Amino acid sequence: MDLQVWITLLIAAILISLSPGAGAVTSMSYGLTHGVRNAFFAVLGLQLGWMTQFLVVGIGLGGIISASVTLFTLIKWIGVIYLVWLGVQKWRESGELKLKGVGVAFSPWRAFWQSALVNLTNPKALVFLVALLPQVLDPHRPQPLQLTLIGLTLLAVDLVVMTGYSVMASRMRRWLRNTRAVMWQNRVTGTVLIGAGLLLSTARNRV
Repeated sequence: MDLQVWITLLIAAILISLSPGAGAVTSMSYGLTHGVRNAFFAVLGLQLGWMTQFLVVGIGLGGIISASVTLFTLIKWIGVIYLVWLGVQKWRESGELKLKGVGVAFSPWRAFWQSALVNLTNPKALVFLVALLPQVLDPHRPQPLQLTLIGLTLLAVDLVVMTGYSVMASRMRRWLRNTRAVMWQNRVTGTVLIGAGLLLSTARNRV
């Protein structure tokens, strides 16, 4: 892969990771309520979902999914329903319960797999990858090596950005120890998650 192509890939990866979305909300939520160290389990889960999407597209299934309206719609609505459900759960949480349950309710395994599911059921990421890979892959060069480089670039960028989101949110913990403030944070987070789900419902199949 040429350096210029890789720089273009890097810029695209940074932009997609920085753009507000379910991954950013998930990272910030865990960083805020459970601290940076615990949030890292959620960040790793996000990467599993992200890289699974990448592998699906990388081995050619992305083209099949993008060409199948039924399958694309199914994945899209699973993601929509899941994100809206997470948003509703956030709205139902009270500030007091959240603060008291931080140390007890947190489960690294659950944080990992719930976060993985957030990215795994995100058709927006799938569409992005389907559009991106043909632009940076050189058909005249070995595909495995190129896919490895692309995957590592996307993984490294998203890992750094999502960790950064959790660190940023973690530093707001003292201010948000107030139960009323936490309640409003839950509602803002829930609203963003619901909005992300509704935005995903507008994603259209591109053939």
